Amino acid sequence: MLPGSCGVVMKRFLLRATKVTAGLKYSSGFRANTEPGYLQANVVILHKDLADEFEAFCRANPSPLPLLYRSEPGEWGCPPLSAQADIREDCAQYCVFEKGALVTKVASLVPYTSQLQDMVTFYLGCSFSFERALKQAGVPVRNAEQGRNVSMFRTSVQCVRAGPFRCPMVVSMRPVPRDKLDVAAQCTHRFPLAHGGPVHIGHPGILGIPELWRPDYGDAVEASPEDVPMFWACGVTGAEAVQSTKLALAFTHSPGCMFLTDREEVTAASQTSESGSCPLTFCISQNPLHYSIASKTAVQQVRELEQLIQEDPGQRGIQALFVPDELLRACLSLSHASSVLITTGFPTHYMHDPPEETDGPPGAVAMAAMLQALGKHVVIVADQRAMELNMRIIQDAVDKGVIKSAVPVMSFQGSSPDSALRFLCHDGDPSKPRFDHLVAVERSGRACDGNYYNMRGVNIKHLVDPIDDLFTTASTVPGITTTGIGDGGNELGMGKVKGAVKALMPKGSLIACDVAADFAIAAGVSNWGGYAVACSLYLLNRCDVHRRYVQKGLGVLPAAREHSLWAASLPSVPKEEEMLRILVKHGVRSGKTANLGLEVDGLTFHPTHSAMVQRLRDLSLEERTVTKALRCTS
Repeated sequence: MLPGSCGVVMKRFLLRATKVTAGLKYSSGFRANTEPGYLQANVVILHKDLADEFEAFCRANPSPLPLLYRSEPGEWGCPPLSAQADIREDCAQYCVFEKGALVTKVASLVPYTSQLQDMVTFYLGCSFSFERALKQAGVPVRNAEQGRNVSMFRTSVQCVRAGPFRCPMVVSMRPVPRDKLDVAAQCTHRFPLAHGGPVHIGHPGILGIPELWRPDYGDAVEASPEDVPMFWACGVTGAEAVQSTKLALAFTHSPGCMFLTDREEVTAASQTSESGSCPLTFCISQNPLHYSIASKTAVQQVRELEQLIQEDPGQRGIQALFVPDELLRACLSLSHASSVLITTGFPTHYMHDPPEETDGPPGAVAMAAMLQALGKHVVIVADQRAMELNMRIIQDAVDKGVIKSAVPVMSFQGSSPDSALRFLCHDGDPSKPRFDHLVAVERSGRACDGNYYNMRGVNIKHLVDPIDDLFTTASTVPGITTTGIGDGGNELGMGKVKGAVKALMPKGSLIACDVAADFAIAAGVSNWGGYAVACSLYLLNRCDVHRRYVQKGLGVLPAAREHSLWAASLPSVPKEEEMLRILVKHGVRSGKTANLGLEVDGLTFHPTHSAMVQRLRDLSLEERTVTKALRCTS
């Protein structure tokens, strides 16, 4: 008999006795989570002919349906989970489904014994199993405090289909104090057989949940003022699968009335793991509220990339504009995006044709290459006068292997007051954005007087389209996040640090960009910021903790083939040298000197820029660090 099984057997005896004395009537207040210390299980029972396909469905959706045990047909017990069990009686209440419809709830399945002879029982992990661990870690469990069942919601997130089984994922929600989010994520991360770490933190609308006070299952739970909604995959997804498949007959536990095993909760956890695999949470949006997750190892490595690009060979004092973790938060946000708009172009050489400089386009193309490899839709927005130039540059970059496929190039002139909104959103509807994220890299930014200045203080407004309007409008549209990358403070998006620009940068009070981005990445050279974004996206998506969170715990994690594709899209010295040659071919000059050569901001490609590209690449591909990231499994 397993440790503690005597106590569980006695609890089962008392449960069955209580059922008899209660006349098989149960209130929704009876919950299996009143028995702390033991692993609990959700239950799905269906005909043996569909058992293989349902198991495949569980394997394809491991977070909502972590499979603990699959019985043989007509098997009432589950030896790996319980020494003495009878699934016909060991849940407080069962749901009975006929042709996908819930027809009744019963306290015992004994009357269905003949039908159960040809049925298979699936025991699936339950999040109630980690609630004691949350409490022990100092995280308040509001539903338990309030004597209520946990809130459970049907989402707009579709599970991976297997055979006839298809349904939306169900999640449970627990309000968690803002200062306890890391603890809650780390604590539940250790319980992969109890749904593991959270699949979403923040606004419920991102999951398609309209209102938290109206759960689809369980009870509404009241949050405290500093609480943030935290969502875990839920085993009630199994009931949704049963209903959507319209099986002739099927059974599940009633939500909140799980099967109690003989196994101690701690046996379901990963007992020890590298500290680097522990998840950390970061806020990536306030409108709507949205947090992301990555492992400590991945976070540390992105921070090392951020430190690298702070080097200042041009001695501009760029470190005065540095805001910690802007690179990390921007890339976490980009990792969640499906459609990204990138803009670049600083026409500082107003006496030349074209007036563009070599800083900006290489960083933009490096980001676009990685975003494409990650399966995201990418477009570039450029000044109307430079459209043809940019399209030729992109095509040459494709031909030379700098980027795999061409990026569409668009323009924006802002001809009417609502032009920006109509450009960003379908039919100008703020609830239907075309883009999730806007990125500006070395893009001329509007100063507080409405003009655009180069670092010498020359007004170049006549060469610049009002692309800034896209960023100011995006700040009013829920769901669109923005990033600015710059090396002087006059670039679009660097309005976030305009105070420092005005106080500390040459001519700062005149040239400082007035338009802020959600994230402002300062770099010694703006291209370096673009390279660092590409490398950070690679690292984050190699981290299983982050990928699982982005995938909402559904499907399999990326295989070696996808990792190889991403690695091939990283910046490299040959690719970036080729990109610079393409720019020179089209007459694009170095920003500081106006030289037409392999130079950016007055610094030659070899050794300055080539060395930075190689260092960023080496850090991203360092085997020791990648190995740690791959262990970030929850």
